[in-house]
Amino acid sequence: MTLSGSGDGQSGSARAHFVLVPMMAQGHTIPMTDMARLLAEHGAQVSFITTPVNAARLEGFAADVKAAGLAVQLVELHFPSVEFGLPDGCENLDMIQSKNLFLNFMKACAVLQEPLMAYLRQQQRSPPSCIISDMMHWWTGDIARELDIPRLTFSGFCGFSSLVRYITFHNNVFENVKDENELITITGFPTPLELTKAKCPGNLSIPGMEQIRKKFLEEELRSDGEVINSFQELETLYIESFEQTTKKKVWAIGPMCLCHRDNNTMAARGNKTSMGEAQYLQWLDSMKPGSVVFVSFGSLACTTPQQLVELGLGLEASRKPFIWVIKAGAKLPEVKEWLADEFEERVKNRGMVIRGWAPQLMILRHQAVGGFVTHCGWNSTIEGICAGVPMITWPHFGEQFWNQKLMVDVLKIGVEVGVKGVTQWGSEKQEVMVTITRDEVEKAVNTLMDEGGGCRRDEGESKRLNH
Repeated sequence: MTLSGSGDGQSGSARAHFVLVPMMAQGHTIPMTDMARLLAEHGAQVSFITTPVNAARLEGFAADVKAAGLAVQLVELHFPSVEFGLPDGCENLDMIQSKNLFLNFMKACAVLQEPLMAYLRQQQRSPPSCIISDMMHWWTGDIARELDIPRLTFSGFCGFSSLVRYITFHNNVFENVKDENELITITGFPTPLELTKAKCPGNLSIPGMEQIRKKFLEEELRSDGEVINSFQELETLYIESFEQTTKKKVWAIGPMCLCHRDNNTMAARGNKTSMGEAQYLQWLDSMKPGSVVFVSFGSLACTTPQQLVELGLGLEASRKPFIWVIKAGAKLPEVKEWLADEFEERVKNRGMVIRGWAPQLMILRHQAVGGFVTHCGWNSTIEGICAGVPMITWPHFGEQFWNQKLMVDVLKIGVEVGVKGVTQWGSEKQEVMVTITRDEVEKAVNTLMDEGGGCRRDEGESKRLNH
């Protein structure tokens, strides 16, 4: 076990001690780093549970909270990857090459229960007050009960999607549905809602997912409440309905990304960036306000080489300035060759391609950015909302299709690109190589950037919602 942290400013016994246990995936970990910062800024002590590989990704965060004098301590626990049939050092979901290894990964996570309990029992000077853990870490409920402290769940969902998830999962809404594309009316939802089985998280076809879901749903019922990264002004109806339906307290403490007030902390958020901060800012500063399209699909999206090329050609045809983040796909030989030999040369005066991790929040907040092509993960969605940037929705899997409904149908801040089916996470091969054509990309970009797509909020409204 390895510890790293900062000074506390007051004795440990005089403050609440929160234990944060994030899922080892960037989209789950990043909001919990924001949560840790916010709790510490309000005087709490925070133990942030992680593993060696993930701690290396959090070096910027650790240095930042230390410099700020915040009582946040990274607690590194050994992750038994090899013992569970995973490659050595495979400690994050974005390192899994096949969905068939998902169950192995989750079993390895559950083995952290014993060393985490041992660490918490040692904290006699400052015993833990509360555990806030990712919903997938169902085993933290046992720890909380043994220590006789509350356990709050964190799913990373918004209020809208949390309510959909709770109703559909706990009531087995899609259990007997044969036609996966049949529209099913969701009863118990506060506004009219129709969904298909095909576009729900339960249809990810990951081996072992059913037994994991059963465990975390059972523990959700036993938890002491839920923390969500949203805010009342954005989705009051859904947050209140979620509380009424679950009969549990819901703490809407978002938008947590607003804890970042300067470019330094935004650049340190998440993984190590592939380019220097100055390069992004210099390029963006050269563009007109509201003229740039930002394209990023998160850390787990699986996009075929053919679809990446088609997306790039659509961006090129739109003739709009753009920043395009390509993570794993940039390493594929055919994509790598196409980018270097053809594409980047043609768009060099108005397009920037980023290979690997990018400081998304910093880019979105820049005045030059006027549109966001997103996979509709909730972190990206709420960051776009906070930046006042309208979005083109391109959901891939999970609750992303639900988030799209909130953005397009309820909040009116998104334009659909036209995704018709789920892109299976962790699939080595997709049945359909191209789901969205270059023409559809071009049309969506031009609709959003030229016409606003009917979804632009004025500046005053954005500020009212976010503050």
